[in-house]
Amino acid sequence: MSFFKGFAVTGKLPFKPRVTVQYPEEKKPKAERFHGRHVLNRYEDGMEKCIGCELCAGVCPARCIYVRGADNPPHDPVSPGERYGFVYEINFLRCIHCDMCVEACPTEAITESKLFEFSFVNREDAIYTKAELLVDDEGNPRQLPWEDWKPGDERNTSAWVRATSPSGAASLEGRPLWSAELGFGVRAPERGQSDPSSADYPAENDLSLREMVPGQLRAVHVSDRRPERGRSGPAEGDG
Repeated sequence: MSFFKGFAVTGKLPFKPRVTVQYPEEKKPKAERFHGRHVLNRYEDGMEKCIGCELCAGVCPARCIYVRGADNPPHDPVSPGERYGFVYEINFLRCIHCDMCVEACPTEAITESKLFEFSFVNREDAIYTKAELLVDDEGNPRQLPWEDWKPGDERNTSAWVRATSPSGAASLEGRPLWSAELGFGVRAPERGQSDPSSADYPAENDLSLREMVPGQLRAVHVSDRRPERGRSGPAEGDG
């Protein structure tokens, strides 16, 4: 009987609705915080956000980012700071899309798009240079021949910045503390961390990081921290 029961299960499948998607003509919607191919952003005036600090390269666990900064030309600066990213390269054969470079960037210069469908015919194409990563004059990512972009992917190249409220405090949800981008302005914040019926979900919040951080620091007492072992002798109770 178990033999016929197995055939009965198989026989029911042709009559059930099919869930197959005709890829690549049809594609499922991607998550709001999807980690895809990186882009280098610009300010609204067209200046580059990257200042060549190399923090993204330093924090990268796969060591796939190479950055070299240079002094801004006095009469034709590339970025608002003293320096800019003269060389910027990402080896996507190594990249694991962990997003740590995005979190480490102090100017929100490097973000990730939703593009993940790209393949290479040689290893050189996998190393993206600054010319390929930097957005164009309208703020849109440069679409390369071996990339399969879906309409709308270019509009969500900084969804990471809306993923959490500033400083991780839900009471500041909806308060944008990031800079505007070329072609898009100030990206809308993402809501949904707090219960709208609670008092910690204000419609407008005027607190800034300067006003909030000191209060958090005062809540941490130095006396509450245990001394590190091996520096000031063994702790009490140790053998």
